[in-house]
Amino acid sequence: MAKCDVCGNDYDKSFQVVRGSERRTFDSFECAIHAMAPTCAHCGCKVIGHGSEAGGNIYCCANCARLAGVKEMRDRS
Repeated sequence: MAKCDVCGNDYDKSFQVVRGSERRTFDSFECAIHAMAPTCAHCGCKVIGHGSEAGGNIYCCANCARLAGVKEMRDRS
């Protein structure tokens, strides 16, 4: 068993996520998202999907990007 890096739960079904040289252990996707997902530069929510990127910032959606001043960002129509 391995302990979750976020909550410390010692769980027999834990898993590891590798990003570059970073290796983290989690007991749930919830903990993995909490620890590794980027945060929207406008509203602060965790970006679970692809998100939108502009000017070195990540946004959860085109609306947040526009509200942050990124004029060229558009939702799919």
